[in-house]
Amino acid sequence: MKFKPVEQIAVGLDFGLGSGKKVIPVGRLAMRDGVIYFEYDGAFLKQGLDLSPSILPLDPGVKSFDRHLFKGLPGAFNDSLPDGWGRLLFDRVLKSNELLPNDASPLDRLAYVGHTGIGALVYDPDQRDSQPDTEVSLDMLAQKAADVLEGDVGEVIAELLALNGSSAGARPKAMIAVDANHKNIIHGVSNVPSTHQHWLVKFSNTDDGIDAGAVEYVYSIMAKEAGIEMMGTHLFEAEKGAGYFACKRFDRNTPEGEGRAHAHTACGILHSDFRTPTLDYKDLISLTQGLTKDIREAEKMYRLAVFNVLAHNQDDHSKNFTYLMNSRGEWKLSPAYDLTFSSGPGGEQSATVCGRGKNINLTDLQELAQKTGLDKEFATQVIERVQDALSSWSTLAKEYSIHNDTAALIQKRLGV
Repeated sequence: MKFKPVEQIAVGLDFGLGSGKKVIPVGRLAMRDGVIYFEYDGAFLKQGLDLSPSILPLDPGVKSFDRHLFKGLPGAFNDSLPDGWGRLLFDRVLKSNELLPNDASPLDRLAYVGHTGIGALVYDPDQRDSQPDTEVSLDMLAQKAADVLEGDVGEVIAELLALNGSSAGARPKAMIAVDANHKNIIHGVSNVPSTHQHWLVKFSNTDDGIDAGAVEYVYSIMAKEAGIEMMGTHLFEAEKGAGYFACKRFDRNTPEGEGRAHAHTACGILHSDFRTPTLDYKDLISLTQGLTKDIREAEKMYRLAVFNVLAHNQDDHSKNFTYLMNSRGEWKLSPAYDLTFSSGPGGEQSATVCGRGKNINLTDLQELAQKTGLDKEFATQVIERVQDALSSWSTLAKEYSIHNDTAALIQKRLGV
């Protein structure tokens, strides 16, 4: 990949509707003297598709944003950029071009995302290299990811970057396409054959145990049993360790039958830096209710709050909650993701419960329901169902070959 700096980016929406439907022009981003500006396309303003209600209201005129957050990008477009693993790969490419990470502006990075990012937003010029529908080996990708973490570069970087899309998070991952039998795996960043669907697969980083994939897979089983909405999950076999966790992508396999959905994180909507935990589940439930206008979606967020607290998933920061908008401008909470055993800052939940981040108890969870207008009986039923689902941890840990020490540690923290 050769680095080509850009000064302007055309933003569009591609819902993948087919039938000759084209990308919807949204507007244009430009950068002058270190400041990023955005202006809506006049025709887009008339369509009423409010892609970021609080930060990008549907008003004419040129807008600029806080330069200290997201380097001046509005949250909707910052959500398109990879962080963690994806940013590491791109920065390694810059280094191979004798450049520093700060030599690439946010617009340069969006140009590399092009038409392959998470959600329906697309960017032109699209500087990403196209990829063939070739088969991939998960074991080989896992080894190459390990090579990168140990400092390797070159062709290893190029292949992993081609499979990364704009995925977020610190763990190495790849965008793949999988057939119905979970046997044939090919590149899945761009369009895929009708025989395949878009999935995301994760690999261990230097801080994970070799059974991290199995732990997350068992958590997905327990979450579904607890009534949490999730996409399909699978544990692929691995030469080393208990397997690779994979999840079907919610932005590409939409219930409306559209090819893509506009995806916007709570981090991007609220302009809340996920690295500085400031959100409470009261805020998240209120945001869900206000955005979707549907009490059932708010109830989904409450279920997620209860599960995260009781399952010791403390990495529940603002980028781990996403909202989806379809081509009619209707919002819903995305299926849950990144549910696994994790520790938060200072041993606390990243998202607090009624102001409490540590030693959260059942009374706090009941108070959360009461303060957000949810029914007390509903809250009790949610808590009991989550507790019942988590009680299967020990059995499932044995079934999926999770190391005894790992299983015992998690068992102790779950308290079931």
